[in-house]
Amino acid sequence: MDAEAMRRTLGRMAHEIAESHQGAEGVVCVGVLRRGYPLAKRLAFALTQIEEVTIPCGKLDVSAHRDDSAAGAVADASEIPFAIEGKVVILVDEVIATGRTTRAALEALLQFGRPRQVQLAVLIDRGGRELPLQPDFVGRTVSVDDDVKVLVQYNELDGVDAVIEREAEPA
Repeated sequence: MDAEAMRRTLGRMAHEIAESHQGAEGVVCVGVLRRGYPLAKRLAFALTQIEEVTIPCGKLDVSAHRDDSAAGAVADASEIPFAIEGKVVILVDEVIATGRTTRAALEALLQFGRPRQVQLAVLIDRGGRELPLQPDFVGRTVSVDDDVKVLVQYNELDGVDAVIEREAEPA
């Protein structure tokens, strides 16, 4: 996926979100750090342009809630400078595979309040779920082997907007 395809896909996803909620009133975006946040900012901007109402966007650090990391004190880089209580939270991540990051994100998000609804938006769904979690809004579904990594690149982080596949590094 190149920059233009990413832009079109995000535009479609923003339209789907707006349509599913008959607008964007009460909708907020929260991106999972690190690579879900740039996507969340773009999605919030697209929704703002479509609906002509400002869509707040925050970032969520899930590292302390992951089940595959060592226990201990972890600095929390989350920034959600708005209330999520009673809102529709569009939780945004770039890729979903096993669902473990999404599980951690839900746990982390609930520390900020109780939203009316949480929906998951992902640019790439690569399958391979270990947990019963499914995204509500999907840019593209891809089928890749387990030894292939799907990487979303952003101009602001990587100098280019693209989605690439590459061999996963051995553990």
